Amino acid sequence: MVSVAILGAAGGIGQPLSLLLKLNANVSKLHLYDIVNVPGVAADISHISTNAEVKSFLGAAQLSDAVTGIDLAIIPAGVPRKPGMTRDDLFKINAGIVKTLVEAIALNSPKAFIAVISNPVNSTVPIAAEVLKAKGVFDARRLFGVTSLDVVRASRFVRDLRPDVDAAALRVPVVGGHSGNTIVPLLSLASTPVSLSAEETKDLTHRIQFGGDEVVKAKDGAGSATLSMAYAGARFADSLLRAMKGESVVEPTFIALAADPEGAKEIRDLGAGSLEFFAVPVELGPGGVKRIVPLGAQPNAFELEAIKVATEALATNIATGVTYAKGV
Repeated sequence: MVSVAILGAAGGIGQPLSLLLKLNANVSKLHLYDIVNVPGVAADISHISTNAEVKSFLGAAQLSDAVTGIDLAIIPAGVPRKPGMTRDDLFKINAGIVKTLVEAIALNSPKAFIAVISNPVNSTVPIAAEVLKAKGVFDARRLFGVTSLDVVRASRFVRDLRPDVDAAALRVPVVGGHSGNTIVPLLSLASTPVSLSAEETKDLTHRIQFGGDEVVKAKDGAGSATLSMAYAGARFADSLLRAMKGESVVEPTFIALAADPEGAKEIRDLGAGSLEFFAVPVELGPGGVKRIVPLGAQPNAFELEAIKVATEALATNIATGVTYAKGV
């Protein structure tokens, strides 16, 4: 019996994510929370013929109930990116939302896994960590920033260049963070070797890093990447759910490197340095982060330089989140 709460379930990501989690056979209870429109979303999804029981929770007065007795909380809540906005522009609004939600989780389900989708992930995950620390319930193994969309894009965009590649099977390690040049796809370490010219590597890396801008522009003010993000979030959630049952699953995710200090040495030596948070491939287990998975080979010079650039930007992003959490 696994209970999952989706916080922000009536939004552009939340609705399709709720649908996908209702279809997941490992979910027995699905709590849908939002500040508007969620009763209708829950009623609609509850008619789907799977065994998961769906309940809706509306507004601040029902937040505590929404996160009581849950095993996994997924947080897509917040405002979407609009044309011209960066993830940092979202910070002032989404930071407060994430802080409030994580405080409720800390009080009502302190051992729940928390998967943060709300942007900017590079800052909202550190906010969540500081909230949990303040409540005395922080466990680095159980807090995740969902960066799966970067991995999904990397696989799909490689196929756009090489149609013989199976996008569903290809795995490209993506390290760093979850915005712009903090996203570092290690194309040279793809699960299936892909031959790319230097120019192709540069262009493909940029497209993966700024793939969200394609969607924002195409939607012309009507939103950001919601459907693909919901898919990526559901994939990550499924990996966590399978890991809870004892299956060994590997997913890249933005974590506190304290979750596996020994395993973190490799990425620190490659450029992450003393950063507290970094996206790395992680083996998941019943307790969350089981270990950071070694990359298996040395990234190339282009990728090492990209890690250096990412680290500089991430230091600022992380500090912004920590400062906000401690100062409010």
